[in-house]
Amino acid sequence: MDLALLASTFATVFLAELGDKTQLAIVTISGTSSRPGAVFAGSSAALVLASLLGAAAGGSLSSVVPTDTLQLAASVGFLVLGLRLLLMARADEDSAAADQESGAGQDSHP
Repeated sequence: MDLALLASTFATVFLAELGDKTQLAIVTISGTSSRPGAVFAGSSAALVLASLLGAAAGGSLSSVVPTDTLQLAASVGFLVLGLRLLLMARADEDSAAADQESGAGQDSHP
């Protein structure tokens, strides 16, 4: 077993998962449950299965598609997602600002 690959994969996934929606969902579920062990087991199994599917898909794709092409596709995908999130955040800010402006000039008393 390649320990360097194991360690870098562990560190990457561990850091990527800290503070994301999955962890927040687990905290929420655990907080409403009296069985945190069951929450841990369920969330661990789900992450292992998702990682297994990703590793299997990546291994299968890499035998058909060149690695550079896969890396480029992943990079472009992340770039597109990031840009969409930024544009959506900008639209939400613009909408909130427009709501404040339209409500600012109105008298709230009947």
